Amino acid sequence: MEKIVLKLKSKRSAIDSIETYLNDINKSVGLDESKFLNFQIAVSEALINAIVHGNHESDSKIVKMEIQYNDNSITVKIKDEGTGFDINKLPDPTQEENLFKEHGRGIFIMKSLVDNFICNSDESGTEYILTIHK
Repeated sequence: MEKIVLKLKSKRSAIDSIETYLNDINKSVGLDESKFLNFQIAVSEALINAIVHGNHESDSKIVKMEIQYNDNSITVKIKDEGTGFDINKLPDPTQEENLFKEHGRGIFIMKSLVDNFICNSDESGTEYILTIHK
C-alpha cells in the first residue's frame, strides 16, 4: 500500500492540485475511466465541504488529506478543522421539498459515486473517507 499525506490551505484553488496527484496514482492503479472520473468528482465534493463548510475558507485552518492506493483500490481521507455536524440531520436532497436546498447534496453525491463512504464528524472536525475499487 502506497501513501501520500498532504496539508492543503483552506482555499478552493487547492482542489486543482489534487487532480494531478489522482491522475498520477491512477496510472499505476488503472481504474476504468468513467469510474475514476466519478471518484475525482466525489473527492472534489469532499474537499469543497471541508474547505467551505468545515473550515469556512479560513487562512488559519488546513485540510489534511491522505491518499492510499494499491493495485486494486484508491482511498482518500479528508479531514477539516471545523466544528463538525450531524450527518443524520441533513435533509434528503432527493425529496421534493429539499430540491433547492444547498445542504446535503454534496454528501449525497459522494455516497453515490464511490464504493465505500464514511463520514466521521465531531467537535474537532469532519473526516471523509472515500474508497473506489477496480
